[in-house]
Amino acid sequence: MKQNHAPASRTYAAVRQFAASRPAVLALLFLTAVITLCLLAPWLTDSDPVKISLRSLNKPPTAEHWLGTDNGGRDVLSRLLYGGRTTLWISLCVSAMTAGAGTAIGVLAGYFGRAADSLLMRAADVVLSFPFLIIVIVVKSIYPDGGIPSLIWTAGLLGWGGFARIIRAKTLAVKEYEYILAARSLGAGPLRILTRHLLPGLSGLLIVNLMWTFAAMIGVEASLSFLGFGVPAGQPSWGNMMADALSPEVIRDRWWIWLPASLLITGVILSIHLISEGIKKAFLVQEKY
Repeated sequence: MKQNHAPASRTYAAVRQFAASRPAVLALLFLTAVITLCLLAPWLTDSDPVKISLRSLNKPPTAEHWLGTDNGGRDVLSRLLYGGRTTLWISLCVSAMTAGAGTAIGVLAGYFGRAADSLLMRAADVVLSFPFLIIVIVVKSIYPDGGIPSLIWTAGLLGWGGFARIIRAKTLAVKEYEYILAARSLGAGPLRILTRHLLPGLSGLLIVNLMWTFAAMIGVEASLSFLGFGVPAGQPSWGNMMADALSPEVIRDRWWIWLPASLLITGVILSIHLISEGIKKAFLVQEKY
């Protein structure tokens, strides 16, 4: 059984371990820079990301348009920054919904066990049995005017099953730690144990899985929008920018239309995974401390 050592010492050890991982630190800096640039889009560019200009169709990069224009004459840099806001917001909302539902269900199933565990895990099995992308495509086809909210709700309601199973498995282990047993023996109720003792013990796993989900949802948005079932076509997103690459002519001759978005998608997903690996190693050191 594990003992609960000084939180300050464990946190300091975890921070030092993360800072010692150069790939994780560089990835954090890159991700922070991308998010900052996207948030500052209204102040960094004056170009309207959705306004079509027939005078500026498919122009290569110039001093006026640093990343050129697309087949609608829209500034690619502007669409890249505003599209990042859309893609990252959708991914964050879906990840938060998935993490919230998955954590609540996983903790309740793992801590109380028996009937609660059986019922909640069977519900997770049902959710996991659905083909995720196909269900989202079907819902978007039935409700084409649902826009971004329908995409967020559908993906969020279908994505918590795996998260819940991971949290349940960790809860089964953490609830047997010595400090949890001590709190229970002193008369602490389930609510206090869950909120004050058990959830902090799951914090490392929660953060890592939240980041993995965040990275996965960026790929999901890009895939759905590329297929025409994600963000509405008129709204900028990284997936919608990639949809322009459906044309062989664009892939071959107009690299500036699709390459920046593809590089950002790849870089952001890779950076999130590097950060999550650094956090995972840091919390492993914390648990051993």
